[in-house]
Amino acid sequence: MPEFEFQLVTKKPIAVRCCRMAEAFEVETLEGLMKGRAGDYLMIGINGEMYPCAKEVFEQTYIAEA
Repeated sequence: MPEFEFQLVTKKPIAVRCCRMAEAFEVETLEGLMKGRAGDYLMIGINGEMYPCAKEVFEQTYIAEA
């Protein structure tokens, strides 16, 4: 395997919209139909794309704005 020179980068702070879902759900995404569980989040990205985000991932990744 060739060696790669990696650099440390930080994601830009981009605001997206979300809604915590009370029930299991399905959403058509850019990658096809995806399922979310009760308590997961339905996200709307910067280009209007929708996708599920697991509650555990959401809590480690996002901060609610005031």
